[in-house]
Amino acid sequence: MLTLKGTYCYLRALEPEDLDFLYQIENDENVWEVSETITPYSKFILKQYLENSHRDIFDVKQLRLSIVTTEENLLCGFIDIFDFDAKNKRAGVGIIVVDTYRKKGIGAESLSLVLKYCFKKLNLHQVYANISEDNEASIRLFEKLGFKLTGLKADWVLVDGAYKNELLFQKIKA
Repeated sequence: MLTLKGTYCYLRALEPEDLDFLYQIENDENVWEVSETITPYSKFILKQYLENSHRDIFDVKQLRLSIVTTEENLLCGFIDIFDFDAKNKRAGVGIIVVDTYRKKGIGAESLSLVLKYCFKKLNLHQVYANISEDNEASIRLFEKLGFKLTGLKADWVLVDGAYKNELLFQKIKA
């Protein structure tokens, strides 16, 4: 488990007590753009999701981990591995850290921990991220951790009646 523990935070499997926090995040319309959500989630649906979150990444092709602070032992976000492709040894990664815990090193450390997990434990060759071109904080975070801009998806995301470009960032195992 040392792969998932850092100075500021640690990553752990989802727990039933994460339900209220998960409900709050998934139903925050401010993050629907990055999560590609268009409708709210009920607590019932999210409870079922939590009950099935133990399933293996090789089976469901995704893994969501909770980000917990080391000092206060409080839930402060989630980090997802998605589109897991064992054959081609790649996966996508997405992260959300609530406002209260931003700019404290938690996002960078969480992403660094999940990258170590992806490259060492899952033996991936590459990890990628899709980031809206106006999400400057995420762009800085991923670039800081060695991701390279490799593509542009023009007019990719429709937000409030206007299209936005999405950027593709990749980190290939050294």
